Amino acid sequence: MGILRCNVEVENASNASATIGSALDLVGPRLRKVREQRGVTLTVVAERTGISNSTLSRLENGQRKPSLELLLPLAQVYGVPLDDLVGAPDAGDPRIRLKARRVNGRTVLPLTWHPDGIQAWKIIIPVSQSTPKLRTHDGYEWLYVLTGRMRLIQGEQDLVLGAGEAAEFDTQTPHWFGSTGEEPAEVLSIFGRPGERIHVHAPSRKT
Repeated sequence: MGILRCNVEVENASNASATIGSALDLVGPRLRKVREQRGVTLTVVAERTGISNSTLSRLENGQRKPSLELLLPLAQVYGVPLDDLVGAPDAGDPRIRLKARRVNGRTVLPLTWHPDGIQAWKIIIPVSQSTPKLRTHDGYEWLYVLTGRMRLIQGEQDLVLGAGEAAEFDTQTPHWFGSTGEEPAEVLSIFGRPGERIHVHAPSRKT
């Protein structure tokens, strides 16, 4: 009985080791994919993290074993959970995790489940998305810049919004928003169908 238990423990340890090894093998491709989605070079990431260019390249190519010391600053710079880089399971996590997708060269993460009513997205705009392509459609949109700088054309207005700035407009007016061509931007977008708008309630002042 003791020998059988020992064999099972050895087998379980071996399976766990193989699982961890497989997960680590996928870290490099994940790092490269996230960096490309952000539209930044290895040189830019090296400057922001203090990790050398060569180390970053070896990490992405699987030639360098990932460590917490390396992954933490990368997760912070890319603005993603550490779990997303290492592929940790969501066991016991009650949060809803909606998957990002590529739309017209941008990374779009839906933040709402239902197709009807007000829709919300987090949009990552790479540097390459800097050529205006104006369009119109029914509805009303509210934009908030999380990081970086974003260019917004709305009618005859051509504006640049920085982190912490917001804009709202009727989407029946020709409009476009994208990169300034200098850096990527992360934007929160809330879109309402005709008749739906963002309502801000402020406390009334006592006279």
